[in-house]
Amino acid sequence: VFPTRRHVMSRDRHGRGPRGPLFFPGTPAWRTRREDFDLMVADLVSELIGRWPQVATIEFAVEDVPPSNPAAWESHNVVVARIFPADRRRGLRDRIVVYRLPITLRCPPEEVGTMTRRVLVERISHILALPPDEIDDAMH
Repeated sequence: VFPTRRHVMSRDRHGRGPRGPLFFPGTPAWRTRREDFDLMVADLVSELIGRWPQVATIEFAVEDVPPSNPAAWESHNVVVARIFPADRRRGLRDRIVVYRLPITLRCPPEEVGTMTRRVLVERISHILALPPDEIDDAMH
């Protein structure tokens, strides 16, 4: 007995799932959550550099989780970002490392951008010795 035409048309190749990729490279759905967070931090930093050119002297990085050994000067609460002061002898600039998972797991998805912006502004204000509300008007 031959299968009906309808049955043949609905069957995929060898019964192994879809024939091609669900998302094509370059589309937003192709990016991972880590890449989306990296792009968001890069956009926030470039926006802050546009408003305050001194921010360009700071290096920024994103990591998934903080190391398990906190620095001596840090509280033992949840670490969402860390400042590494400049070391002029070794030629290192001020650095800020933002940790993705502590931020994304502690706030709803629609507030991740706001929380990340707040974290960045607080760390930048510490390095530049300015009040946070002077760097970002939304911090009032």
